[in-house]
Amino acid sequence: MAAAKGEDYQEFLAKLEDRLSSESDWLSNMANLAALIYQELPEINWAGFYLRRKGEDLQLGPFQGKPAVSKIAPGRGVCGTAVAEAEAQLVDNVHEFPGHIACDCESESELVIPIWLDREIIGVLDIDSPVRARFTSRDQDMLEKAVEKLLAASDFTDFKV
Repeated sequence: MAAAKGEDYQEFLAKLEDRLSSESDWLSNMANLAALIYQELPEINWAGFYLRRKGEDLQLGPFQGKPAVSKIAPGRGVCGTAVAEAEAQLVDNVHEFPGHIACDCESESELVIPIWLDREIIGVLDIDSPVRARFTSRDQDMLEKAVEKLLAASDFTDFKV
């Protein structure tokens, strides 16, 4: 995929739908979405999930990329801020973000999308790039659609916050 815009995102979403059509397990689907983002979107160096499984903290979930921080408190870093503010975070320069958690010193920009289930944030989709200002509102919109597809296709009955 040369660039994740317009038609390319439609192709990405079609690949995701194909992958989700044969599986309903939320963990498997998150793992495949992280892998698909990492493989298909250009200029990405980390893609994955942090999940609220034990208490209020975000726990590292399925991901692709370098090893990462395993636990993040709400309000801390870009992921924790997305939870505390209950909204996506599109950060052009992570080095200017107060309290940024640097797992990979090559990361320059970040996009974090909260995952809502039954009116509660159960986690976030976190994507990092080594390119400053890599993400656009179009990226955010299309990746929010990807999360919606993940939620619609997955069985979360055994997921406990």
